[in-house]
Amino acid sequence: MNLANKLTITRILLVPVFLLMFYLPIEHNTVYAAIIFIIASITDSLDGYVARKYDLISNFGKFIDPIADKLLVTAALIILVQVGRLDAIVAIIMISREFIISGFRLVAAVEGVVIAAGWLGKVKTVLQIIAIVAMLFSDSFLSAWSFPFADFVMWLAVIFSVVSAIEYFARNKEVLAQITAVK
Repeated sequence: MNLANKLTITRILLVPVFLLMFYLPIEHNTVYAAIIFIIASITDSLDGYVARKYDLISNFGKFIDPIADKLLVTAALIILVQVGRLDAIVAIIMISREFIISGFRLVAAVEGVVIAAGWLGKVKTVLQIIAIVAMLFSDSFLSAWSFPFADFVMWLAVIFSVVSAIEYFARNKEVLAQITAVK
């Protein structure tokens, strides 16, 4: 297993650590959870960088990397809904978008078409990470702000989720037509 894939596996292994930190009955548990989430999020950028720089791109990496991303973000969204820091509709929109795009990419891959992520999706991911971290920190220093920074960034992430999904299908309309054609 190459270094890029080890970083991806590390991100998956950090998901239960993130959850454990969140639920531990200790002071500042959400701050510790946020730190674990940040570390796990950094591995997302790092594994892609390492894979491209050292030509370590593998089929396993192409398969497991998006799963690792979705596990981490979905876990965070669900616990934030559970504790009342996030509206369920926000989580539903974001998680649904991930299922739809992942399904589309999977069907396209079966047809031999690889669909790359677009820049709007990358912006969505960055906004999600910032919003999740801000919501996790909301019990600490961010609670002193009168501006609802975390909510604002999360709603920006929702907008980018929807817009990037539309752009994704528009940019790949030929692929969509190919995979939806009756054979």
